[in-house]
Amino acid sequence: MAGRIKIFDTTLRDGEQSPGCSMNINEKVEMALQLEKLNVDVIEAGFAIASPGDLASVQAVARAVKGCTVASLARTMEKDIDAAWEGVKNAASPRIHTFIATSPIHMQYKLKMTPEQVLERTAAMVAYAKKHCSDVEFSAEDACRSDWSFLVRVIAAAIKNGATVINIPDTVGYSTPDEMHALISHIRKNVAGIEKVDISVHCHDDLGMAVANSLAAVRAGAVQVECTINGIGERAGNTALEEVVMALNTRKQYFDLECRVQTKQLYRTSRLLQAIIGIAVPPNKAIVGANAFAHEAGIHQHGVLAERSTYEIMTPESIGVPQNTMVLGKHSGRHAFEDRLKVLGYQLEKEELDTAFEQFKALADKKKVILDNDLDAIIGNKVVEGPEAYHLQSFVINSGNTITATAIISLDSGGTIFESVSIGDGPVDAAFKAVNNIVGMDLSLSDYSLHSVTEGEDALGEAIVKLNYKGRTAVGRGLSTDIIESSIKAYLNGVNKLIAETGGE
Repeated sequence: MAGRIKIFDTTLRDGEQSPGCSMNINEKVEMALQLEKLNVDVIEAGFAIASPGDLASVQAVARAVKGCTVASLARTMEKDIDAAWEGVKNAASPRIHTFIATSPIHMQYKLKMTPEQVLERTAAMVAYAKKHCSDVEFSAEDACRSDWSFLVRVIAAAIKNGATVINIPDTVGYSTPDEMHALISHIRKNVAGIEKVDISVHCHDDLGMAVANSLAAVRAGAVQVECTINGIGERAGNTALEEVVMALNTRKQYFDLECRVQTKQLYRTSRLLQAIIGIAVPPNKAIVGANAFAHEAGIHQHGVLAERSTYEIMTPESIGVPQNTMVLGKHSGRHAFEDRLKVLGYQLEKEELDTAFEQFKALADKKKVILDNDLDAIIGNKVVEGPEAYHLQSFVINSGNTITATAIISLDSGGTIFESVSIGDGPVDAAFKAVNNIVGMDLSLSDYSLHSVTEGEDALGEAIVKLNYKGRTAVGRGLSTDIIESSIKAYLNGVNKLIAETGGE
């Protein structure tokens, strides 16, 4: 009988710590609910002690998620552990995840503690966490650069004092697969009581070996892998969840291991994260990249047409990639629209469905055929929670290579129409400046991207912007067959999010 690997997702904690990947509470809850649909075993919701906002988001995720364990990270300090427990105590299945560094370089320069002090702190704080919560995970930060004999002592102390999961992090992405396999084997052989707990690994991708190191650890006996969607995370990122899961799934005969992740939700989860943080994956990204199932070379195309398995070791259907098997148009009714969404795996509340259908009908007036990728983009195009402060009424652009670009923008705010004219270094810049004039906010645009959702002259264009305002960041998305309109909508989407968070102050 095949063994089982648990998937611990830290997208909301380690992933969110990477530059440009911050999320607000509503976005974290939305992402957590999608991770629940994905059927991961553990969601690490955040670092509760970091700020009141982090604590609130951990609490919100803990309340929302019912189908998997919710964890919060904590240093081996009483105040951290108290905050972590405050964050997850209302979860259906709570976990406190506490850590301390064990490598000589970290102990000397970061902690300024002796090995014996680290050992004592580990024992005391794991025991303290255990008073709050029956499920306690202990991580030996920078384990892969630690002295193995000392690491064995620390792990044994954590187990003795109640740890249920022992995590071995490759914190700086320094290890190699052979070394990781040897380390996990050494721990299994030399730590008293190790058979009573789950061994976990948390690998970073600084040398591009996070997934390989994680799978090597699994081969050596680790039963939990800590990872993130799209591999986001600090520096070069974390172990990519979709790559680990599909490696286990595709190479079942080799690993002889199962995990409970619903692979058909992988693509949708990846797309949702991209929509929330505004960072697209490279086209050659394994599993979820745009080119993952594309075949351009003639010899590859010939082989795939004859037999898919010649060049495809997995199918796009297996990870939930929309296949455009049915098209919708302007005459398609709500029933056909709802049925197609169900086939694609979406389960929307009535209010969400109403909004999506409205967007679908508006698009159908401009585009002859609506494909699955269009629907995926529509559903992923999140509006602001609550009423929008500003809505695009109309725009007029005057631009060319011999004149200065001019934009006339009209916005509706609660039934009042505001209009502004502005010039800029191109039509998009002029439009954004006109919006700034109306909303009266000192906004900074840190990123802007544009791409087509589908092929053809009437392809839906998706614009993504990243706005900064008084230390806050918001990602805005806009969709239209007109790229200027999609850009303005994206900008307004980001503005409305910032106003909802700050009140426009």
